[in-house]
Amino acid sequence: MTFTLDDDRRRQLSERLQAFHRERFDEELSPFRADEILEFVLAAVGPQVYNQAVQDARKYMQQKLDDLDGDVHAPERS
Repeated sequence: MTFTLDDDRRRQLSERLQAFHRERFDEELSPFRADEILEFVLAAVGPQVYNQAVQDARKYMQQKLDDLDGDVHAPERS
């Protein structure tokens, strides 16, 4: 699975990566290197994060559906 980011989002993430590197390591990270690191992280970590997010969303929605099922089938009280 590959992730495509629009140019604005890619630029923002690259700038954040450069700022993180500057603050954490007190040295500059070139835009080229930041882009290469971003590509690596997207390829290496992106699919796992995406799959976990899908699983979390599925679990959340299933819980909501289970709650709805209980509400619909609850006996009426007199």
